[in-house]
Amino acid sequence: MYRVYLDHAATTPPAAEVIDAMLPALRNIWGNPSSVHGFGRAAAELIEHARASVARLLGCIPREVIFTSGGTEADNLAIFGAAYAREARGRHLITSAVEHHAVLHGVEALGKRGWEVTILPVDRTGLVDPAAVAAAIRPDTTLVTIMHANNEVGTIQPIAEIGEICRAAGVLFHTDAVQTVGHLPTLVDELQVDMLSLSGHKLYGPKGVGALYLRKGVRIKPLMYGGGHERGLRSGTEHVPGIVGLGRAAELALTEMDAEASRLAALRDRLLAGLVERIPNVAVTGHPTRRLPNSASVCVKGLEGEAMLIHLDAAGIAASSGSACTSGSLEPSHVLMAMGLAPGYALGSLRFTLGRGTTEAEIDAVLAALPDIVTKLRVQAALKGEDAGCDCLFCGPGGEELAESVP
Repeated sequence: MYRVYLDHAATTPPAAEVIDAMLPALRNIWGNPSSVHGFGRAAAELIEHARASVARLLGCIPREVIFTSGGTEADNLAIFGAAYAREARGRHLITSAVEHHAVLHGVEALGKRGWEVTILPVDRTGLVDPAAVAAAIRPDTTLVTIMHANNEVGTIQPIAEIGEICRAAGVLFHTDAVQTVGHLPTLVDELQVDMLSLSGHKLYGPKGVGALYLRKGVRIKPLMYGGGHERGLRSGTEHVPGIVGLGRAAELALTEMDAEASRLAALRDRLLAGLVERIPNVAVTGHPTRRLPNSASVCVKGLEGEAMLIHLDAAGIAASSGSACTSGSLEPSHVLMAMGLAPGYALGSLRFTLGRGTTEAEIDAVLAALPDIVTKLRVQAALKGEDAGCDCLFCGPGGEELAESVP
């Protein structure tokens, strides 16, 4: 069967160049990087070469790159590490309602341990207002953590503006940049961040490896203790092949990023325009212009995203949904609900995320398949007498209409 993969926000296929770079670290250079003999030194050299490559992508010095097992660990190291290290200053944290669960669940855990957490709202496009960040900062605020771009709807946050506000207030600022590193410019000085998380498998590197940028002079406490690896901040023998793969992926991103972003944005716009034209009652979610070049997020009224995904998969098309199955019942995405979408739309979330291998033919395959799938499922729903919900795209807490209907 002809297969179309449009779920790159979930994971990207490792680039052939990445796999080739990793093989020597698996076959030949397998020493422990902490060993003083030649086997260990050879492995350590590979790590430092990769560290320098990641640093070039971020515009920082190599010493500011701390390797982790992935984006989740990097987020947790930043959040818990900063909170514990700066506890004497205060126990107040600020984040947004649309963060990845690696951040949201982290700050919620700190909330249960005595920290006070302010969760900022977003507008209907998923944007955080920098003025709201400034208003929320207090004398006891220790950390602000706002993602660079949303993993569900692709909205890009005004990170540089928020960073400037935090720096003026003397508050540490962390951003989860898992969806943007390797796809958009993420120069840490321009973003004005103190900490930044990234993950290898989101930029055509391997799974099981990531990194935390930690600005020189910023003190955090480690979450793992042992041999004092990674400047004492992440103990454990380093995943040398994975780190090598991440370094090679960073090198590829530096050479391909600009051209690839332009190519993918054109394909994304082709997909979104085609879906809106061919499917009644479909809404594009996320910011209309401040969005990831590869991210096409839509909501189809009256249907469940999971049902559409099953039919798409049967047609050879892999995508994802902003909805999640929880305890046997389908619930709308926390991101879409924070944006105020009516449940009748939010339950029908679909996310198509494009990548290096995406072609016009694959976009056209989606445009050919999805309208028929939607029509079929809507006919089935009508025969069952299922309620498609109100016509409004945005609803208030009591179900009142807050915005225009989608034709």
